[in-house]
Amino acid sequence: MPVAYLEKLNDAQRRAVEHGSDVANGGSAGPLLVIAGAGSGKTNTLAHRVAHLIVSGADPRRILLMTFSRRAASEMGRRVERICKQVLGANAGVMTDALAWAGTFHGIGARLLRLYAEQIGLDREFTIHDREDSADLMNLVRHELGFSKMESRFPTKGTCLAIYSRAVNSETPLDEVLKASFPWCQAWQQQLRELFASYVEAKQTQNVLDYDDLLLYWAQMMSEPSIAEDVGARFDHVLVDEYQDTNRLQSSILMAMKPGGVGLTVVGDDAQSIYSFRAATIRNILDFPATFDPPAAIITLDRNYRSTTTILAAANGVIELARERFTKNLWTDRESAERPRLVTVKDEAEQANYIVEQVLENRETGMTLKSQAVLFRASHHSGTLEVELTRRNIPFVKFGGLKFLDSAHVKDMLAALRFAQNPRDRVAGFRLMQLIPGIGPQTAGKILDAIAADPEPLAALQEIPSPPRSGADWPGFVEMLGAIRRSEGWPAEIGLARQWYEPHLNRIHEDAETRQADLLQLEQIASGYASRERFLTELTLDPPDATSDQAGVPLLDEDYMILSTIHSAKGQEWRSVFLLNCVDGCIPSDLGRRLDGRDRGGAPAALCGDDAGEGSSPRHHAAAFLRPRPACAGRQACLCLALPLHSGNAAAILRDHDLAGRRTDVGCRAPAPPAGEDRRDGAHAGNVALIAAAVPAPPLRRDKKNAQRTFPLPREAI
Repeated sequence: MPVAYLEKLNDAQRRAVEHGSDVANGGSAGPLLVIAGAGSGKTNTLAHRVAHLIVSGADPRRILLMTFSRRAASEMGRRVERICKQVLGANAGVMTDALAWAGTFHGIGARLLRLYAEQIGLDREFTIHDREDSADLMNLVRHELGFSKMESRFPTKGTCLAIYSRAVNSETPLDEVLKASFPWCQAWQQQLRELFASYVEAKQTQNVLDYDDLLLYWAQMMSEPSIAEDVGARFDHVLVDEYQDTNRLQSSILMAMKPGGVGLTVVGDDAQSIYSFRAATIRNILDFPATFDPPAAIITLDRNYRSTTTILAAANGVIELARERFTKNLWTDRESAERPRLVTVKDEAEQANYIVEQVLENRETGMTLKSQAVLFRASHHSGTLEVELTRRNIPFVKFGGLKFLDSAHVKDMLAALRFAQNPRDRVAGFRLMQLIPGIGPQTAGKILDAIAADPEPLAALQEIPSPPRSGADWPGFVEMLGAIRRSEGWPAEIGLARQWYEPHLNRIHEDAETRQADLLQLEQIASGYASRERFLTELTLDPPDATSDQAGVPLLDEDYMILSTIHSAKGQEWRSVFLLNCVDGCIPSDLGRRLDGRDRGGAPAALCGDDAGEGSSPRHHAAAFLRPRPACAGRQACLCLALPLHSGNAAAILRDHDLAGRRTDVGCRAPAPPAGEDRRDGAHAGNVALIAAAVPAPPLRRDKKNAQRTFPLPREAI
């Protein structure tokens, strides 16, 4: 068999790609765990494995590929097609187009739930709530139960949803979740159980699912042996990316789908687990090999293609501190004399000023703004820096803040489509009706109550007389919904919704013109989907960025800096990276350390330099907190390393490995540079310094009217 397309892979990558290659000839591929260190070519390896399966005769329609985002799945598909073309030529496109089961866990779950809807008692026309809609519904239930008017302040809707989500995704009893993660809410345990039971009932009544339900219902569906066997039989090969960031529900789904591990491949890195705040557990990847008998094969990718020896030495030093891990030692043949740097700053204003000075200095040496990035754990951490960048007229784009679906005008449009599809969706209807002049919360609630009792809610809505003061807007609203339902095809339906909404947009928003650009973008995006149902599902689960909500849209300059949360930056590459607010409680987050009991000393965002070309070295930096020395008492100190460290580890890494560059105190008494060494603004020349400144799972209960149908209901323990 021709294998020229595998020649550029290193030995470890090739072993991972060819694992179980004889399956097409009757062989058996046991479970495989690929431990892929940062910058080790993980995506390339996974794409080659999928392509190799197809080239070896596997049916692409029977390959399930689950990635962290839908965009990652699309990119994976493009890579697979390019690789297959080397062997299959013009037929590659036909084969890769058949790779239809590629997406996120939530996206795949939504598709399977619609396929098996009748068997589990769901209406396949269900709509999906995003986090904000789920919080709104939680708030409605919270208010109906009277919890919003109690003498002692009851947890907010966002907190209630966070508690519910953690209990569901971690499969942990509510009392344990409250004790470990929300101790200030323990006094409300009984009320929270009542609230969550009513919230589940409201979702079922309105035929809506939230993010957590997509996994919860899928997992419960897989607890039925006949369904689990049928779902598992759909796929010969199941491949999962970023396995270190999966939760217990996702793991249970995989184990039910492939209980013997045949055809199962998971890829991840225990040192890059960064989503414990979303109930992800590192135990999934650590315990994966021993789950099977015989144990799963383990292949480690430890050659780094992005960073330099000094960066990797620091990274390895931190990774070694993990109490439990898969053994690996990242290495590279890219040498560099540059070391991470230690810098101290007085406050956030000085932190921002120092970064700006360094960015401008880098730009003068030929490093573009686009190749420089500032990372932070939480979006609000960059506020002071944004002000300074604006004052200095430095263009920048910020990622990880407001998402496309979080903008009011887009949510209004999607509410129209969701309500037309599912008139029992109370959150969508409540939002939509209040756009109409003369209709407030009380009137909207009465109308929704009236149509909810009717077996044909949309027909009932058409019979309701126009509310007072709504004028001609009410008939137009009803006609719009009917027109969408009667529409002969997609995406014409979204055009009908936009035509109805535009007058309200102009009336409500001062920046209507900018927001209209988002609506046109939304309409263009819609044309890439086969149906309204698929569009609403995919867009809710994996939204694009908004055009009107980018902080600091580049002026007339084609070059601009990147500001990003660490989580949004995962997988990106820059030559210079500044990491903000690396102080105890921020990096690592106190909450993150408390949630899973692990030291959050991984290196997901640090090893992110790009290829600087021959004769030059990429510059990679990040910062970590050190307690100030006596000369800088009371001031924040930052250790500029290739990854975030916590204060207890930072000094030891420097001392034991001699990995840091010379320490620089900005605004403090700094050590003098050696004779002959240049010194600029507190930074040694040749370095670019980075500154820091539950709810138990509902069982499937048989429907008394139809023994063949099942429906998820909450346990009494809720």
